Amino acid sequence: MLKKCMAVINLDENEDMIRELTQNRLLASVPIAGRYRIIDFVLSNLSNAGVENVGIFSKMECRSLTDHIGDGRPWDLNRRTEGIRVFNFSTLEPRIDDVFSFANNIEYFERSAQDYLLLTSSYMICNIDFNDVLNYHKQSGNDITIVYKHVDDADDNFFLCEMLDIGEDGKIEGVGRNIGKENEADICMEMYLMKKSLFVEILAECVTTGRFRKIKNAIYSMLDRYNVGTYEYKGYLRCINSLQAYYKASMELLNPRVYKELFLDERPIYTKTTTEVPAKYLEGNMVKNSIIGNGSLIKGTVRNSILFRKVQVGAGATVSNCIIFQGAVIGDGCKLTNIIADKYVEIEPGKELKGDKDMPFVVPKRRDLIKEV
Repeated sequence: MLKKCMAVINLDENEDMIRELTQNRLLASVPIAGRYRIIDFVLSNLSNAGVENVGIFSKMECRSLTDHIGDGRPWDLNRRTEGIRVFNFSTLEPRIDDVFSFANNIEYFERSAQDYLLLTSSYMICNIDFNDVLNYHKQSGNDITIVYKHVDDADDNFFLCEMLDIGEDGKIEGVGRNIGKENEADICMEMYLMKKSLFVEILAECVTTGRFRKIKNAIYSMLDRYNVGTYEYKGYLRCINSLQAYYKASMELLNPRVYKELFLDERPIYTKTTTEVPAKYLEGNMVKNSIIGNGSLIKGTVRNSILFRKVQVGAGATVSNCIIFQGAVIGDGCKLTNIIADKYVEIEPGKELKGDKDMPFVVPKRRDLIKEV
């Protein structure tokens, strides 16, 4: 159990290429897979490993995230001491400067009882056993261990993700950026495990020298000073850093083989639960290869699509290769193909909307409900 390790989820992801879904919410709280949010995966991985102290460093506007997380009960993090905390006191963008936020909350790190610290992001979708990572870290003698995955589809996926140049001894020799030129690459999963005291030491140097505004950039610059090694993860991985990546990863989950790779019985993925009646399928409906959320009302045809809770599909409507967020209403006779419809969208009867399989069309949220809840 990872009780000797605290976790810091750093929401420093670049949201520029998924702005259609993050104008009114953080990337971490974007809905996915019919009932989850993106942050559920890393929180569940931490919970399954026994982590009891989790700090989430966010931006100022994170109402949707805090509403979703609540007191942390779904991930067994509702504790009187430690548990889960959200830090959103900085006006600086964390993707530009996270040193300031960490330094302003230095007491959080110094007063925590854990010896180790795991720094991670939220947008790497995987089901990883962090206990294995900690055990490997202790045996390896590394000062810092960075988790990575060797992929053979870097030209199609993981665009602009960091790539590691790993030597024969497993040590990192350099860090680059995937621009889609090669199919094979060692993709950095932005998970860094180290002694808490070392994290505080690096943070102090960043503040006193002013050389770095990002902790991970400081780590990359100290490869000659610290023993920075790697842990290879071999399970399912997707990085949700663009609208195309989100749509492609979502559609992949309709494949039962892929779904089973991510949603493991031995390491469940948890989320905030709500009480809803089962979905209702009325006469004339047809549903094939789709995920349908509770409380939905289906009168028309749904193919290869993901519908969240309380979605209504009207009579004679056809929804194909779409992602429909909570509470959306699809009018009678509509024809939707390769569409992402945001929460509470209402599409008038008879409308025909079509996106491309590589570039879905996004129907934005109603203006009167512009603030996520």
